[in-house]
Amino acid sequence: MAQIILITGGSRSGKSTYAQNLAESIPGSRTYIATCPPLDEEMAARIKKHRAQRQASLWQTLEETIDLAGALLKTRKSQVRLLDCLTLWINNLLYEAEKQGQEITEEDMLERCTQLLTACKELPGTVIFVTNEVGMGIVPDNLLSRHYRDLAGRCNQIMAAGADRVILMVSGLPLNIK
Repeated sequence: MAQIILITGGSRSGKSTYAQNLAESIPGSRTYIATCPPLDEEMAARIKKHRAQRQASLWQTLEETIDLAGALLKTRKSQVRLLDCLTLWINNLLYEAEKQGQEITEEDMLERCTQLLTACKELPGTVIFVTNEVGMGIVPDNLLSRHYRDLAGRCNQIMAAGADRVILMVSGLPLNIK
């Protein structure tokens, strides 16, 4: 059963850098699971920069926007997995559901997060999840944004409960929560 580490915090709080450094401090082969599709030029440039940052450390990269449990199970030979990030995954789920005329509920989020945690039980080594704390600001002014915030909050609660360690990043500094 893999050790599960959840790293959370606000946007640009240093989560991804901390997660990568932590992953690289653990011996063994590493796989980076990327959830962000390159939707525009700016995002494509970010993805290219992130890939370059991992290149020297011999990361394998697996890009998956929806089936994260399946992606994790494809990494059985790795000792360390870094999945960045759960909140982009939620965005992807909402987008795909909307295209199909469906809705993602908090119950669906529970089921999908449970699948992630179950997949971790079948893996050796360590799994590091990165997520954003999106509910620390004002209440969004529209239904879709409130729904996204609620799903992210539910996801974070489920993943934190199932994690062995939880780290909150604040201004680039890690605060151990669990």
